[in-house]
Amino acid sequence: MTSPRGYLDSASSEPLHPAARETLLACLEQGYADPVRLHGPGRTARLLLDNAREVTAGLLGVRPDEVSFTSSGTTAVHLGVLGLLRGRARTSRRLVHSAVEHSAVFAAATWWEAEHGGTTGVVGVDAQGRVSPAAVAAVLDEQPTGVLAVQSANLEVGTTQPVAAIAEAAAERDVPLFVDAAASAGRLDLPPGWSVAAASAHKWGGPAGIGLLLVRKGARWRAPFPTDDRTDPRVAGFENVPAALASAAALQAVLAEREQTNARQAALVDRIRGRVAAEVPDVDVVGDPVDRLPHVVTFSCLYVEGEALVRELDRRGFGVSSGSACSASALTPSHVLAAMGALTHGNIRVSVGRDSTEADVDSFLDVLPGLVAALRP
Repeated sequence: MTSPRGYLDSASSEPLHPAARETLLACLEQGYADPVRLHGPGRTARLLLDNAREVTAGLLGVRPDEVSFTSSGTTAVHLGVLGLLRGRARTSRRLVHSAVEHSAVFAAATWWEAEHGGTTGVVGVDAQGRVSPAAVAAVLDEQPTGVLAVQSANLEVGTTQPVAAIAEAAAERDVPLFVDAAASAGRLDLPPGWSVAAASAHKWGGPAGIGLLLVRKGARWRAPFPTDDRTDPRVAGFENVPAALASAAALQAVLAEREQTNARQAALVDRIRGRVAAEVPDVDVVGDPVDRLPHVVTFSCLYVEGEALVRELDRRGFGVSSGSACSASALTPSHVLAAMGALTHGNIRVSVGRDSTEADVDSFLDVLPGLVAALRP
């Protein structure tokens, strides 16, 4: 059974931040009503929802009317990509995205092709998992493009993307940029140059079930699915007011301590990278060692099945991920590692949390070499 101290999968979901828990419990008593109703409880819920939107906008450096709360980060990605494509349909129905995007982008592309006759262009990455602005420009120049989608950082290997330079290349060709910022929001600033962005609250310690859709004022975005008569024209349905306010509280808390947390986590990841490379034979530590998320490290062990290693680590109290970070439940080979030309089997992603300590990391590293050796034929 995985222990709280051995939970090393914060990139999948960070445990609820104490600030979020406190706010969530308080708001459950006050924010239960429908915020579009005119009675007192409805007006209270509306004030709480507006506060969540304003706080979130201020923390992310956007306008309050550019923030929408969705039911998940995946929903935010689908709405963001498909809304831009719909808004640009008269110009081009082509979507271009990197080869290492989250599976939600791939799913949106497949749906767009099937339902709206769209086409897709894919931009490859280098051995570190990085997208080159020149490669983006080359794919955009192949034919008219409606939308470009590039993540801010890769959730599986940690490599950050040169979004500012990519945005410039897209702007020169009048192509709007969608940025999936789920991996980096709360840890790094939002990159510049995007028209639409998405994030997910549980990645920074907010409650699960809250995604962020950010649509810049003036972006040619159109709702891709039916909406309703509620106040936010970008999403449909009754907002989860307590969770929205709790996500804002968590974001405020993690940003206040971000500099110290990032430095501590980066040191822990450097420790993992160094000891794994030195103590585990036939291992490939992937992702950029410098320009990366502070809390993520991924490595692949030759002659070992990643799922077996995950199970054995779990039996010893450590929770890590294997396979594609966005489809590990299917235990499919990682499309990210394949795009990088890296080993796709025996893959482990370790992501330290805000409470992870050097002792926690050393306990994991003390166990790992022996498990790998035992699992090898």
